[in-house]
Amino acid sequence: MAGHRRRKLGQLAATAICGNDITSSCLYVSGLAIFYAGKWAPLSLLFVAGVLYLFRSIYGEVVGAIPLNGGAYNALLNTTSKYRASVAACLTILSYMATAVISAYFAMHYLHGLWNGLPVFGATVALLAVFMVLTIIGISESAAVAIVVFLLHMTTVALLAVFCGLYLVSHGMETLVANFALPTEGHVGKALFFGFAAAMLGVSGFESSANFVEEQRAGVFPKTLRNMWIAVTAINPLMALLALALFSLPTGTEPTKTLLADMGFLVGGQTLQWIVTVDAVLVLSGAVLTSYVGVTGLMRRLTLDRCLPQALLATNWRGTSHRIIGIFFLLNVSVLFLAGGASTSLACVYTLSFLSVMALFALGNVLLKVKRARLPRPTRSSWLVLVMAILAVLAALIGNALIALTKNEKDLLIFFAYVAGAMAVLTVMLCRISLLKALLFVVRRVTVSIYRAMGGVADWIRTKIEEINAQQIVFFSRGDNIANLNNAVLYVMRNEHTNRIKIVTVVENASDVPARLKKDIEVLDETYPSIEMEFVVVEGKFSPKMIRDLARTWKIPANLMFIGSPGGKLPYDLADFGGVRLIV
Repeated sequence: MAGHRRRKLGQLAATAICGNDITSSCLYVSGLAIFYAGKWAPLSLLFVAGVLYLFRSIYGEVVGAIPLNGGAYNALLNTTSKYRASVAACLTILSYMATAVISAYFAMHYLHGLWNGLPVFGATVALLAVFMVLTIIGISESAAVAIVVFLLHMTTVALLAVFCGLYLVSHGMETLVANFALPTEGHVGKALFFGFAAAMLGVSGFESSANFVEEQRAGVFPKTLRNMWIAVTAINPLMALLALALFSLPTGTEPTKTLLADMGFLVGGQTLQWIVTVDAVLVLSGAVLTSYVGVTGLMRRLTLDRCLPQALLATNWRGTSHRIIGIFFLLNVSVLFLAGGASTSLACVYTLSFLSVMALFALGNVLLKVKRARLPRPTRSSWLVLVMAILAVLAALIGNALIALTKNEKDLLIFFAYVAGAMAVLTVMLCRISLLKALLFVVRRVTVSIYRAMGGVADWIRTKIEEINAQQIVFFSRGDNIANLNNAVLYVMRNEHTNRIKIVTVVENASDVPARLKKDIEVLDETYPSIEMEFVVVEGKFSPKMIRDLARTWKIPANLMFIGSPGGKLPYDLADFGGVRLIV
């Protein structure tokens, strides 16, 4: 009902939603790590856990300072330009695509272990289609379901580890000793490096918690980061070590796709293999659903910020964004077809996109420290930790690029093709005023001799430009000096399509309005004749309720209202203001 507020998520529910994504990685990352690092796979996975530990403080600082949904996009949107933030958004969408495809692909490979007649490629497309339909009719991420799947997965992993331990106690460690006795192909450092690069796939999902931080209770977010780190540190290296103790090192050209199910069959027979397979299908399918829900929210946010065509906001009779969901399904299928169903190709696209998002999030932390130093935050990452984390991610990016060049150049081409396509769409949207003006110039030149016939087109373009620029932007000023006001005007001119700025000051009494404020605004109005400035005094107390009231009265959405850094004086969280942006 109207005015009803959803209950916020506690630690278990929030951990389960993002944990299903990150902990499901053990189903495929152990095999990938062993394929590239051999006997050094457990150590490579421990290095990955170390990098994840560094990012705990980075995510904690950024989200603690700006507790809004959106992850890397939100971090950069509040510290730099909209275009740079859109780069992070493109990579995040690609990461969601790769998450959905590789999760569905490996889920069907595990199911194929029980049903040999299952066509894996076709079943993967079918599973993606099923979740497209379910998301369109309104079935999205449920905290209760996520908790059940998460606890089932943790129980299954623990059960598998216990059975492996009992098996090794009775059969001995000869296979592990033999594997470690084998000479390393090439240099040990090379094996560790490429194993580390491939194993970084195992931390995908760590960013998920930042994408729904507004739905979490106070203090829950850092606990989800801690819980995910503990799970990854405990599970992934252990599964790789147990695999090395059970099987001889692989010699094939592709890593095994059902490693944990194979381990279950060896130590517990068909019953344990069936349990592991069912768990794999459930938790990996949950990751597919998470991708659909996550990308729908992100693309709606981009559309509301006028980075994507407004047609994507259309909803069906169930109230879901069917156009976004349908486009996401088609993109997923295209990635699957271009990769040819090869797990290493899918993993490469997945890892490159995910690592790029992590690198941009770390960049957002740098900008937050430099440009928003006064913004209060519950925790801070040290510069040493930040530099180490960025270097580690860049090393992993280089490693995966080299793997792609060595194995199949097509993997890199797939990654860059999708990034380029997404950036082309966003560039057109963000530069559409300039493009429309250029089009208007061309139309005028071409139609000199047939002005009457083509005059209607020119009028339409001019009307469209005026319609876009008619959207008013609000900047709340506390009586800032003219330099800060000038910075705010410059930010709006560079990042928003508008020629109307409403400068608002909120005071309890009209007599409290700074004497110079009106004069300073008049100076700026003369300085920027292309911008129509309106000065408004609002009596009252600056609060989330006031923002909602003004947004309703002025018909201006909260995400087109801007403020300067509060500097710790604001008694509310930024999340309470419904998307109000920091620009000064």
